Amino acid sequence: MDADDRQLVWQLLHEHRWAALAVTDAEGAAQVSFVAFALGPAGDLILHLSELAAHTRHLRRDPRAALGISAADEGGEDPQRLPRIALQGALERIPREAETYQGLRQRYLQRLPAAARLFSFGDFSLYVYKIYKARYVGGFGKAHSISGEELRKLATTNTTH
Repeated sequence: MDADDRQLVWQLLHEHRWAALAVTDAEGAAQVSFVAFALGPAGDLILHLSELAAHTRHLRRDPRAALGISAADEGGEDPQRLPRIALQGALERIPREAETYQGLRQRYLQRLPAAARLFSFGDFSLYVYKIYKARYVGGFGKAHSISGEELRKLATTNTTH
């Protein structure tokens, strides 16, 4: 992966806040929802999910999930040329009494300040999405597999060069 692709991966994780979340329901069928996210200090993602949502119920049964993040389609060029990344990992619920909770909450609210009111609702919980691996596509002929470790390292650097 060249420096331009590393920069695009960095941008997808740092500049975007909205992702498609794919989970498996109790019958084994795939289900997709859309969720807000913030980048955590270790390069994993922070999600704030309602415990009442179907995707959260499915995640309590099986925490494995995929997340898809794409550059915005602004109607210009071929959308298949848009940079995008598909993440594979699992979610871990962070209890309010955990020592990491307040720091993760603060980081989430820095990216998504409009979510502040949701933290007063009893049915919302913070989750950390632990990334196992990723597949980055930067357009035709530009696809790379990335380990979770490599992706977290790239995500937590100040520059990608």
